Amino acid sequence: MNVVTLIGNLATDVDMREVAPDKKVASFLLAVDRATRDGGADFVSVSAWDRQAELCAEYLGKGRRVAVDGRLKSRSWEEDGKRRTAVEVVARRIEFLGGGPRSDDGAGGEVIPFETPVAS
Repeated sequence: MNVVTLIGNLATDVDMREVAPDKKVASFLLAVDRATRDGGADFVSVSAWDRQAELCAEYLGKGRRVAVDGRLKSRSWEEDGKRRTAVEVVARRIEFLGGGPRSDDGAGGEVIPFETPVAS
């Protein structure tokens, strides 16, 4: 089973790109606090697709608190003769928590009103 649920704050603004006609992807880095004595945070790459990507680009900004439900996806490529790998969370559902950048009233709790099919 490949299921990931995270709560954290955006460490970057949302970067939205059109990867094909009518196919958009938004990506951002999510800072997730560690529940350890030392504290700190882990930084996780998150991607959202299509209508969900548009909503993220419109309503989210650096510092905004969100809950993300999705799946892990790994990829690898070659760059400068070296093999590179990356793991990211492909969002299925994103819930906007609390106020922050780009929130209208600071009330929070907004939920993207649908679950998007996960793109491959």
